[in-house]
Amino acid sequence: MKIECSSCHKKYNIPDEKLPKDKSISLKCPACQNLITINPPAQAPPINTLPEGEALKKAIVKGVKDLPPMPQVIHKARKVMADPNSSFQDLAIVLVTDQAIAAKVLKIANSPFYGLSGTVSTIQQASVVLGQKTLNEILTMASASQLLDKPMPGYGMDPGEFWRHSLLVAFGARIITGRAKPHLAEDAFAAGLTHDAGKMALEPYVAERKEMFRRLAARGMSFLEAEKTILGFDHCEIAGEVCKSWKMPENITTAIRFHHYPSKSDGDFLSYALHIADTLALNCSLDFSFDEVETSFEDGALEFLDLTQEEALKIEALMLESVQKTTETIQAE
Repeated sequence: MKIECSSCHKKYNIPDEKLPKDKSISLKCPACQNLITINPPAQAPPINTLPEGEALKKAIVKGVKDLPPMPQVIHKARKVMADPNSSFQDLAIVLVTDQAIAAKVLKIANSPFYGLSGTVSTIQQASVVLGQKTLNEILTMASASQLLDKPMPGYGMDPGEFWRHSLLVAFGARIITGRAKPHLAEDAFAAGLTHDAGKMALEPYVAERKEMFRRLAARGMSFLEAEKTILGFDHCEIAGEVCKSWKMPENITTAIRFHHYPSKSDGDFLSYALHIADTLALNCSLDFSFDEVETSFEDGALEFLDLTQEEALKIEALMLESVQKTTETIQAE
């Protein structure tokens, strides 16, 4: 570094390696004894090498195919259940081809929630006793637990938190649709379980930028807004690609896509039901360590579903009760 004495204007050349990198020092000018203050060179701002905006979105969409697939046995079982000529025996034959799923189905069937504690020992028996609709719900839970019971460090969730939140939303969405549109109850349950599928795709990218998210959270910004600010889009936008990869029905995909802003869904009932259920689940104090989003309903959402605040709180209590009765027997192994 070249320096000049401000008094006698004599110039000196000091090797950079002999100067401290992060603090100022004062040296006496050998010629006139004047103090010369040397400040450290300004540090260049770090270059952001992380992709963002459209480039990042393309990379994430491309990587969706690397997410764990929905178990094939689920698609096969649903085809059997949709066939009016199929029997309980046909369904049992399909389910036992995946022993892990079959075992989980039996665990759930024997949980206190379904009131059959210890009485169901085979898939065929479960089919007969519970019926197709309930078995389809249990099958969805069994498969989803394998996909969702993972740690999500980017979103600050330990194993079990993401899964439990998803289960709460599933029960909530089913309760809400059961009041007004019972024919949508099964779809509502499936949508609830997978409503945050976009977070699974975003997780590694959020983890890379975790400090940026923390700074915005400290300013009071919701996580959803932070996603848009930092990434250029949110997990709802990515969820559509995940749903496509998992071959989810279009109505479920739509509900997941708009569950944070149902007013943009063109009046889709399932989107509103999912939004209310998700908001109630976030209010259930499940120790979410980082994803502390704004937990207020979108304007007009309760009115759209013809719900009052008091009714919403009753639904929240039912959600908690349902989860408490099932989680002890369906924790992913």
